[in-house]
Amino acid sequence: MQYRTLGRTGVQVSTLVLGAMNFGKLGRTTQDEVTAMVDAALAGGINLIDTADMYGQGESEELVGKAVAGRRDDIVLATKATMPIGDERNHQGSSRRWLVTALDDSLRRLGVDHIDLYQIHRWDPRTSDEETLSVLTDLRRAGKIRYFGSSTFPAYRVVQAQWAARENHLGRYVTEQPNYSILQRGVEAHVLPVTEQYGLGVLVWSPLASGWLSGAIREGREVTTSRSAFLPQRFDTAIPANRAKLDAVERLAAVADEAGLTMIQLALGFVTAHPAVTSAIIGPRTLDHLHSQLAAADTVLSADVLDAIDAVVAPGVDLAPHEKNDTPPSLLDAAQRRR
Repeated sequence: MQYRTLGRTGVQVSTLVLGAMNFGKLGRTTQDEVTAMVDAALAGGINLIDTADMYGQGESEELVGKAVAGRRDDIVLATKATMPIGDERNHQGSSRRWLVTALDDSLRRLGVDHIDLYQIHRWDPRTSDEETLSVLTDLRRAGKIRYFGSSTFPAYRVVQAQWAARENHLGRYVTEQPNYSILQRGVEAHVLPVTEQYGLGVLVWSPLASGWLSGAIREGREVTTSRSAFLPQRFDTAIPANRAKLDAVERLAAVADEAGLTMIQLALGFVTAHPAVTSAIIGPRTLDHLHSQLAAADTVLSADVLDAIDAVVAPGVDLAPHEKNDTPPSLLDAAQRRR
C-alpha cells in the first residue's frame, strides 16, 4: 500500500479507501461480512474508511461503527451529510439547522466522539456558502470534526467556497470527492486543476465506473452485476452512451492484457496516477471483491500504458456525462433558464 498526504492537512492516508456504500441493505451485507471486510482492509494497509449518513439511511454508519470499535484511533474516519434522510423536508441540505443534527446522528450511529473528515455530499443551491462554512467551522472548533470537505462539487463551486471562506474568515474545505474513472474523465478539464491550485486532497469515487471496469462486463456476456439490478438503464447496451462504454472496455481489456494487468489494476492504477488525486475509493460488496481490489494497491502504470488509455478515452472526456451528478441546477430546471 502507498500513502499520501491528504491535501495540506499533514494526515497520511492510503491510496485506496474503503468505501462503505454497499454495507447493509444495498449490498446485502451482514455485520459479520462488514467486519471481515474492515479487518481485511486494515490488514492490507487501508487506513481511511468513507461512509455517509444516507447509505442505507444510517445503516452503513452503524455497521462501520461496530466494525471499528476498539480501534478508532488507528483509522481516518470520513462520513458525509446533506442527502435526504427520510421524508421530512428539512432533513437534508447543508443548513446550520440540519448539519448540527445530522452530525450528532452520525456520531451516535458510528459510536465515536468525532469525525476526522466530514463532507458535504452534494452542493446545496438553497444554502449559502457562508451558512455552511460557518456551521462547519463551529463544529470543528467544538471538536466534533477535525476537517471538512466537499463531494461532487462543480469546479466553480469549489472556487466559490474557497473565496467565501477567505472573505468571511471561516474554515475552508480541505478535500473534494469527485467521480473519476477512465470512462469519466471530465474532471481532468476543470475540477482537478482547481483542486491542485487550492491544495485540496482528492478522494475519487467510482474508479471502477460502477463495475464497467471490474472485468465482469464484456462483449457477449450477460450483465449480472449487483449495480445493474437497480440501475438497468446504465447497463443497457442499446443506449448509445452504454454502447460507447462497452466498446471502450473491450479496447481497454486489450491494453490490460498487453501490460499483464487485470482490468481492476488498470482502472485503479489510472486514477491514482493523476498528480491531483490522493486516493481512490473502492466499494466492495464481498470479501472476494475487496481482495481483488487490494491487489491493485501497488500498481504503477507506465507512460506507454497511460498513453494507450488516452488513445481509447481522450483526456477530459466523459463517455456518459449525464451520470456525473454535478450538472448545475440551471441546466436541469428549465424555469431557471426562462424566467
